[in-house]
Amino acid sequence: MTGRRVDVSRLPREVAELIDALPPGEDLVVTRDGEVIATISSTGGAPRAAGPEIADDVTVVATAMRLSESARGKLSAELGTDYIVIDMHAAPATADVLLVPPVSPQLIGNLRRSFPKARVVVAEIDDAELGVSYHGPVRRLLDAGATTYLPSTTIPHLAKQLDRTVTHERQLTGGAPARREIDASPRPPHDAE
Repeated sequence: MTGRRVDVSRLPREVAELIDALPPGEDLVVTRDGEVIATISSTGGAPRAAGPEIADDVTVVATAMRLSESARGKLSAELGTDYIVIDMHAAPATADVLLVPPVSPQLIGNLRRSFPKARVVVAEIDDAELGVSYHGPVRRLLDAGATTYLPSTTIPHLAKQLDRTVTHERQLTGGAPARREIDASPRPPHDAE
């Protein structure tokens, strides 16, 4: 291979994530004002290692975020023996969960192709002790003063969430301002509401 080289760690995180998520044989096209200026081609990367033997009854969590071994180990320990937490590059394509930081819908689509059976879970993390910080739009809203985030699919679902949140807050605080939180309760399918 000839030409210049750039270590991916020197690129902006979003660009590095796009490159990391490229399936073998796929290209990332770079444009300026609509004109193609470069193409980054996937070589397929290093083949995935065989990895540890994983029992069928263990939930495999693949992490698509840079986590140290200690952070991954801590997450695995906190989840318990029914889980194993592995970097996505070492995880099998049959992983059950793919844990990602806030990223673009396009990157999530690419990651889903690599892990077609996995539930994709987007997480915003701020753990100074383990050196992990992945902030996203929800955390920025809460840090700005929002008290609750409600991901509603319909107006009826929003009404139920809002009533539950307001009623619960009043019961817990006696009307005093409550701690900020994110309501991540599962949403019913559209036709169930």
